[in-house]
Amino acid sequence: MIDLLTLFWLLLKASLFSTTGSGNLPILHQDLLARGWATDRQFAEALAIGQVSPGPTGLWVISLGYLVGGLRGALLSLVAITLPPLAVLAVAGFYRRFGGHPAMQGFVRGLSLAVTGIFLVVLFGIMRGVGFEPRALLIALCALGLGATRRVPVIGVMALAALAGILLYS
Repeated sequence: MIDLLTLFWLLLKASLFSTTGSGNLPILHQDLLARGWATDRQFAEALAIGQVSPGPTGLWVISLGYLVGGLRGALLSLVAITLPPLAVLAVAGFYRRFGGHPAMQGFVRGLSLAVTGIFLVVLFGIMRGVGFEPRALLIALCALGLGATRRVPVIGVMALAALAGILLYS
């Protein structure tokens, strides 16, 4: 028996932590298979329906919701994948209206510092797991320095880091 509220939260979590149409596939696959709520066949069918249907590829989740929970599952899937983009629009509208306020600017600066701190903790966690290798540390520090200047776009920093990795490791 499927708990529809839990299904909704799993779908919402997958939608919040993914960035592309099928980016939520691994999260949903792990969560739903572990509970015995879905099978590999249902995932394959939902993905096939999503590929042949017109529109965004992320709509495969609605098919999966239908296959797992019927019409209620499909409706819950629709709401779960729609909420994050709508929340972004609400936050963007709020920021457009109040972004010039000094308190909002301070909040954004503080949030930027917090994100930078989390980035550094994750970076050092990854490097500790892999091992502190001087070449990798050099690439990471150079990328961090270029990103901090804000003169090089993020895609440029990524391309330069990839090129440095190819040159240093080949």
